[in-house]
Amino acid sequence: MTIPGTLDNHIGGKEVAARGGGRIEKFDPATGELQSTIARSGAADVDDAVKAAKAAQPGWAATPAVQRGQVLHTIANLMEARADELGAVVAAETGKSRKEGKGEVGAAVQCARFFAGEGQRLFGRTIPSGTPGKLNLTVRTPAGVAGLIIAANTPIANVAWKLFPALICGNGVVLKAAEDTPFTASWTARVALEAGLPAGLFNVVHGLGAEAGEPLVVHDEVDVVSFTGSTRVGRRLAELAGPRLKKISLELGGKNPFVVMDDADLDKAVRWAALSAFSNAGQRCAAGSRIILHDAIFDAFKAKFVAATEALKLGNADTDDLGPVINARQLGNMLAAIERAKEKGAVVLAGGSRMDRPGYFMMPTIIENFGPDDEITETELFGPITCLYRATSFDHAVELANGTPFGLTACIHTRSFDRGLLFCERVRAGVTVINAGTHGSEAHMPFGGRGLSGNGSREPGTEALDVYSELKNIALNVDPAQT
Repeated sequence: MTIPGTLDNHIGGKEVAARGGGRIEKFDPATGELQSTIARSGAADVDDAVKAAKAAQPGWAATPAVQRGQVLHTIANLMEARADELGAVVAAETGKSRKEGKGEVGAAVQCARFFAGEGQRLFGRTIPSGTPGKLNLTVRTPAGVAGLIIAANTPIANVAWKLFPALICGNGVVLKAAEDTPFTASWTARVALEAGLPAGLFNVVHGLGAEAGEPLVVHDEVDVVSFTGSTRVGRRLAELAGPRLKKISLELGGKNPFVVMDDADLDKAVRWAALSAFSNAGQRCAAGSRIILHDAIFDAFKAKFVAATEALKLGNADTDDLGPVINARQLGNMLAAIERAKEKGAVVLAGGSRMDRPGYFMMPTIIENFGPDDEITETELFGPITCLYRATSFDHAVELANGTPFGLTACIHTRSFDRGLLFCERVRAGVTVINAGTHGSEAHMPFGGRGLSGNGSREPGTEALDVYSELKNIALNVDPAQT
């Protein structure tokens, strides 16, 4: 799939250039070469998109939810039929292999179908009243216009996780696409229009976060905001939404612990540790960036893990294990963080540098010998970098796991049923896993974290319906005298 040389906003069912005429250069992560230029939108463009969504939303809200689901099914069918094409778009924009890109499309299709089915299950409740002749019930009503802001790491999955629950609940949508994966979002908007989604209901604006994302958050006609991205930006958006009492869902970063106990299957643990830390070039909020090892198996695990890491193949072919990081800025931030850690005494066991080839390839990196409060422990680097920690006991491992202000995902490898369940109970995380990886959530499962990992909301799963709808209580009163 050829990425277009220029890409404009998708507003009101049409491709529209930014009002200011500005453009942003977008580079190919696998080569470092200029890939396309995209619209550099501002507040006026966001306003156009919000007005289009607001105009289209009442008709969509009046459409029965079951019929809304049928449109989502059609979108899913078109995405599946064109999975090779869309997978190639994802691969070209991110530098992933086509195999990975197509696999991500499959996950997005599953998400679309799940929420299409929720059109038949937008359940409310009946609630007994203490007053004779009174019946209470609750129904879900649309929030109105949803402002969606996504990250570039898994672009079509990120679109799906927010777009489809927002639509099934009856909302109009304005999506601020990630500037590093703009065409994935625009491709989806075009296909949704083809599938029968009303023009103007799903709009895509391109641009920088401060210039296009922030105006979307503060717009008076945007009723709910959902953001996936860094904790730093999430804090900023929360500050903007707070004074406006605006509903906002924040899915933020993680420094996720991957715990290996002394009774674990080490080969299995090493395999899952490598996937957790390095798959998708480590660009997962759920990446296993802190590997906590029981003292008894520390050296044995380290030797196996270093060997497995050094055997990984970098590139964007289907036979490669990981591709590049998304842009030059991210790569530079990672390299600088590693150098600062080394200056404080950290030891690089594997990787630690960029690959000697064009593009933004970061060698998969393992680091040890640093303090629990060092930057490398406290800061999400969002790349193929992980750190080793030594635990003297199960209790110490849990203490280390809970030793950062993040709380997104966590994993433990152990043969002990008791240890596994106790870990899941005690670890501060929104997602916990036994004997697998720190990643791997599915469309029907709630995902989100606590602390610096989010504000307590969950997407996707049926819990996402709470983000994009409002509950209305209806009281029905019967007058016996009228019977």
